[in-house]
Amino acid sequence: MAITKNALIRYKTIDKCLQNRYRKWALKDLMQACSDALYEFEGRDINVSKRTIQLDIQLLRSDKLGYSAPIEVYDRKYYRYSDFNYTITDIPLTENDMNVLTETMNMLKQFQDFSLLQEFKGIINKLEDKIFTEKNNKPAIIHLDKNTDLKGLELLDELYQAILKKVVLKIMYQSFKAQCPSEIIFHPHLLKEFNNRWFLVGRKTESSRVLTFALDRILGVDYDFETEYIPIGFNADSYYENTIGVTVFDQQKPQELIFKVDKKNAPYIVTKPFHTTQELVKEHPDGSITFSIEVHHNYELERLLLGFGESLEVLAPRLLRRNVKRKLEKAAGLYYKEKPLKI
Repeated sequence: MAITKNALIRYKTIDKCLQNRYRKWALKDLMQACSDALYEFEGRDINVSKRTIQLDIQLLRSDKLGYSAPIEVYDRKYYRYSDFNYTITDIPLTENDMNVLTETMNMLKQFQDFSLLQEFKGIINKLEDKIFTEKNNKPAIIHLDKNTDLKGLELLDELYQAILKKVVLKIMYQSFKAQCPSEIIFHPHLLKEFNNRWFLVGRKTESSRVLTFALDRILGVDYDFETEYIPIGFNADSYYENTIGVTVFDQQKPQELIFKVDKKNAPYIVTKPFHTTQELVKEHPDGSITFSIEVHHNYELERLLLGFGESLEVLAPRLLRRNVKRKLEKAAGLYYKEKPLKI
């Protein structure tokens, strides 16, 4: 049942009135109290009718909103709570409430590294305590992937704040290919997550080329307050529009990729497309399906295709087909000869 703001104000006002046992509350008194409260919140006169208050009391008494308020009539005209300690602000949570709050809590915790959730920590802790008390710490029924041991997660909030406040960074970075780390003056513009890893996207002072750094390869972060921050009006949606993953080649145009998937795996590709541009090209008599997507050719794309092994065949473009073929042949070569198991 949808509840309007005015209705919530009335419910809370009636609740507050009925908690005050030093005064007798007739319908006309509750009408006036609700009208005054609405004027205070809305800044305009709203006359609450007798019928509205009667319906509100009926609803509060019911369990439609979970209140089941013990409102009783005495002396044939006055209203009060039969339970002196009752208030609608302290009603027990239902089982459904518990489930929703628990799973919401688990999802929020996925982003606990960000300070933008710091102000909610007190609320989250209180809710957790309430849930634990009433639910006896039942196990979660929604589980989200998160690699808590991944290096660099401790930098998330610091980098987020730098982007927010437009601060130039001095980053000590060492890629897997580099023999030693190097310091880079960097203008951060975006934090991006892909495949359970986090990346920092931005540019160097002397270059307009967009660079992407994996957080797990950042060895240190300092600030460069002397260099003026260069905004680029970065639009992540358009920048990654034709990309799977995080690697974008600015000079490369998207290419049409055509691939065929066998009968067993085709339904997975139909229900979870590789990309928003995915189209079904042809359904074959053997149950296999040919698809097409319009994307950049990058490392992440190749890994996605190779992950399907023998169930997926790249038909075009020719260069990508050759690359996938070569890598599959090399992988198969590891199993041609029997070798002793070494651990």
